[in-house]
Amino acid sequence: MDLAWLEHPVRRPDAAAREAALARQAILTKPAGALGELERLAVTLAALQARTCPRLASVHIAVFAADHGVAAAGVSAYPQAVTGEMVRNFAAGGAAISVLARELGATLDVVHLGTVNDPGALPGVRRDWIAPATANFLEAPAMDAAQFAQALTAGRRSADAAADAGAELFVGGEMGIGNTTAATALACALLDADPLALTGAGTGLDAAGIRHKADVIAQALALHRSHVADAREALRRLGGFEIAALAGAYVAAAQRGVAVLVDGFIASIAALAAVRLNPACRDWLLFAHRSAETGHARVLAALQAQPLLDLGLRLGEGSGAGVAVPLLRLACALHAGMATFAEAGVSDKA
Repeated sequence: MDLAWLEHPVRRPDAAAREAALARQAILTKPAGALGELERLAVTLAALQARTCPRLASVHIAVFAADHGVAAAGVSAYPQAVTGEMVRNFAAGGAAISVLARELGATLDVVHLGTVNDPGALPGVRRDWIAPATANFLEAPAMDAAQFAQALTAGRRSADAAADAGAELFVGGEMGIGNTTAATALACALLDADPLALTGAGTGLDAAGIRHKADVIAQALALHRSHVADAREALRRLGGFEIAALAGAYVAAAQRGVAVLVDGFIASIAALAAVRLNPACRDWLLFAHRSAETGHARVLAALQAQPLLDLGLRLGEGSGAGVAVPLLRLACALHAGMATFAEAGVSDKA
């Protein structure tokens, strides 16, 4: 499968729309800058949507589910069977992101990339099957070349579907037992970081479990060290199907001109990989929250990202991004709906 599309140009934010939005902010009935981050968000979205007054009526949430071979190393507090069971839960509407999508009126696209206990065809779940799981990266690269291309392209398909449906915001989520281990290993490779500095509790490991997880990551980095200076190869060798799909979706969304709201720890590492693959896509990424995962602050700093929320979340699924969507909508509503000084008959500053 050809991956040349990863390097295709990304749409540029609209400079004229940005200036028009800034001009509007300057005449709204408030002191300049009084709405802080909400003002910046409105102006950023205006530039991305090429509109003086942006809107977020149409939100597309894609959740990519896949299993990881490294789960065999005992790096999660939960059994691997949970991934397939959660795919069923997504389909039944019982997962956190399912509830959030309903409340937001958002489209929820559950993409099943491969689980060891395949639940089969399910309503509301799109099968984009690659394999039951990645390879155990303690023994071999997580993905072969064909699987890697399939995973990236699955993400692209989801972003394209969102753009074709007129989505104004793309949210990517993930589900996969063992995926904080894969994501942390990838972050260590991309940031040249010590595993102990980035490894967290994931699904709820105790201190001994975290040390074991860091040791597993160190072993993987030692095995693949001569190959992971290249971001694409690092993602193939250390990532997962769902992490690669997220990275592909972020690049493709930027190419199609759809703003992205990045979720937590794993999604941010996928975003870091996406920016390494196509640096121009960074302009299209907004960041929802600071996860409780140990290494997230380091990843956000590398992306020069200022997250909107800090609520101690560490669920994944796109849930933190879902919680942050109302803030973005309120930023747009304030920007479009507030009166100007002239409209309200209110005196501006001297």
